[in-house]
Amino acid sequence: MTSSTTSGLLVEPIKDSNDFPQAFRCANEAFARQAKDAIWKGLNPGWDTEKGAQEGANRFRKRWESITTNRDRKPNTIFLKATLPVTEEDPSERQIVGLAIWQQASIVDGYGDPPADDPVADLGDIDPTEKRFASQMFKSLTKRRTEVVKEKAKSTPPAIFVLDLCAVDPAFQRRGIAGKLVQWGLDQAQRRSLEATTEASSMGRGVYEKLGLWRESEKDIEYEVDEEFKGRVLPSNVFLRTGS
Repeated sequence: MTSSTTSGLLVEPIKDSNDFPQAFRCANEAFARQAKDAIWKGLNPGWDTEKGAQEGANRFRKRWESITTNRDRKPNTIFLKATLPVTEEDPSERQIVGLAIWQQASIVDGYGDPPADDPVADLGDIDPTEKRFASQMFKSLTKRRTEVVKEKAKSTPPAIFVLDLCAVDPAFQRRGIAGKLVQWGLDQAQRRSLEATTEASSMGRGVYEKLGLWRESEKDIEYEVDEEFKGRVLPSNVFLRTGS
């Protein structure tokens, strides 16, 4: 990686709610338009419309506004942005080119947030069939995460640090930006004495594995969906973790 690949790059937590339209756009371009990810599309109906993008940004904002803290008063969820100057002439004007969401997860009070409830319930009035499909996909994707959170309940500390999402605008990929977003979270996990985990798509797993996360199983995550959905293209994801 040469210095020019990340020249002017800043990786820092989001502190301004006005960042969320740009943050959502980054994730939307990477997951929906580039990867055509069925889970992202299912959880973000109308992703390719102005209204859908606004609603998606609002869901990010709502989650950010409801962030809790652990017993050490550290945030349980961190929205992390990567920014670059819009022009070399004015480095003060910046654009969001990458986004990561890291979350401390636990079922023990004071040590993190419990595994997420089914987010499909918040999607409003969408086609019932598509809502059912999105729900089944999300539950399958996060099944092992939830199991590990429960397993950790008897550990010290009884929590994990989850990379819930990582996306880089396709126009800025292959510049080491994803690695910076992931390494920031891995460093934070180490400071919190927590194991890090993620569900990695085929697009991102190479970066994660280079940074020390490893596959718990060589098999892809299995999607437990109704028979009518099995003909659909389902994304390839694997569960990765840092622990032994």
